[in-house]
Amino acid sequence: QVQLVESGGGLVQAGDSLRLSCAASGGTFRVYHMGWFRQAPGKEREFVAVIRWNSGNTYYADPMKGRFTISRDNAKNTVYLQMNSLRPEDTAVYYCAAERDAKFSYWRDYEYDYWGQGTQVTVSS
Repeated sequence: QVQLVESGGGLVQAGDSLRLSCAASGGTFRVYHMGWFRQAPGKEREFVAVIRWNSGNTYYADPMKGRFTISRDNAKNTVYLQMNSLRPEDTAVYYCAAERDAKFSYWRDYEYDYWGQGTQVTVSS
């Protein structure tokens, strides 16, 4: 059973930066595709970014392109989300997730097998 624990969220002003971390345990981290999702109050959970284990390819939702960067450190079993130029509309609970399938629809939350508890990010104007 894979466990994922997010950290690094907080309260910041518009234009600030945050780096979220997701520590994994209980599995072979290097063979998992790792994704980030977020959920704002009253809204559905939406895709943020993903990094594949074999190719290292990354994909981002349009609102995050040019501002967010996903990366991973397999030696530390950790995936990161660097968030720059934060906007109030980025306010949400951010979740990390893991998936082992070689081919999957990375932007769909139901494709992922394991989830963390989330970390709150609040961006004030």
